[in-house]
Amino acid sequence: MSLQDDLTAVQRNLDDLERSVGQLERRVGGGLDIRRVRSDTDRLRESLQLLREGAAGPSRARPAGGGSAPVPGPEMVTIPDTPYDTALWAGAEDEGLGALGRRAP
Repeated sequence: MSLQDDLTAVQRNLDDLERSVGQLERRVGGGLDIRRVRSDTDRLRESLQLLREGAAGPSRARPAGGGSAPVPGPEMVTIPDTPYDTALWAGAEDEGLGALGRRAP
């Protein structure tokens, strides 16, 4: 089964779930519990849409020219473990502590 087939199957199941929740809602009314179930169902639909968009995004797209390799993602940036130059922080205030040398009231 391909990814697209899996997504389509999940979509069908989600449609069935929404129909069932609608029937249940008509039977039990609009209480807090059914509103939570409805909200969860709506959130599942949004999440599935995001998953579909992510699966069809540029990382899975084919490059121009018909090649079969995926398009490379963003370049990895290495951040060194060495301490920053303290001059970068000269004159800065520590959040909650105020400026260096200043006393609390």
